[in-house]
Amino acid sequence: MTIRKVCVIGAPADQGQPLVAELLAHGFAVTAGVRRKDAMAGTPFPDLPTVFADITDADAMAQAFAGQDAAAFHLPFEFDRDKAAHFGRQIAEGARRAGLKKIIFNTACFVAEHDLDLSAHDGRRDIERALEETGIPCVFIEPTVFMDNQYRIWNRPLIMREGIFAYPAKPDLPINWVCLEDVAQAMRLALQTSAADGHHVPLGGPEALVGDQVAANLAEAIGREVRFESLAPEEFAARMSAMVTGSREVTPLSIYDGMAKFYAFYNTQAASPLIVDPQKAADLLGMEPTRHLDWARAKDWCAGLPG
Repeated sequence: MTIRKVCVIGAPADQGQPLVAELLAHGFAVTAGVRRKDAMAGTPFPDLPTVFADITDADAMAQAFAGQDAAAFHLPFEFDRDKAAHFGRQIAEGARRAGLKKIIFNTACFVAEHDLDLSAHDGRRDIERALEETGIPCVFIEPTVFMDNQYRIWNRPLIMREGIFAYPAKPDLPINWVCLEDVAQAMRLALQTSAADGHHVPLGGPEALVGDQVAANLAEAIGREVRFESLAPEEFAARMSAMVTGSREVTPLSIYDGMAKFYAFYNTQAASPLIVDPQKAADLLGMEPTRHLDWARAKDWCAGLPG
């Protein structure tokens, strides 16, 4: 089965752009499924073909997927589980009607084999279930935590200004951090092989690192001392809320509240859920994951920051 035409939902976003770049570089015909006609204007792909895609409407999704071979996508975190499940059902029904040959879903987070009573996580499971029930070959790429979180505007200025990498991981929580380019590569490879069809593929880098080890790699990459500051998840959420909204108040079901709950769960487990054996991705997809230090060295840590 040859997959050539791929509809990418979420193409303008920071996880979608590396995927678009990866697919184009390997000869796929990519269409962005978007809600706004000008959604790609501010991206490196302003001329990418677009199609209207509304993940709350099966009719719209069927039209978006019409003529496509496959869909590859991530979805925004939804902290109302019922809404997340609704998204999954509408996308699944649209895919079924359009006769897609394959679906690749990037969950954008760790997914357990059972519910965790965390709405965003459990909603991801509902989406996966809806997609599986279509009978279309599905591959679920399940990343741990993104290296790119260290580079984002809510982390990088503090790293560069004060030499502090602040994150809501307890000091002894090991994480197989993964970069967005590797997620994109995994999704592209899943389109090119049937070996991973039906599989849930945990995706992480080759090393499980605790906060001090991440800080040491960052220090080597940027050429200055960096220390790790372990934040309580609630403090992390309050800082994020303050940065975006101007208020430290964390409202229930907000993205900040949801992030705090995720990390509170990770930090209280006897064994880290964020440790991944990269062998499964290697066996199914031929993945060679990127080392954290190599990723950090490749970044321009001063880009866009005040001199």
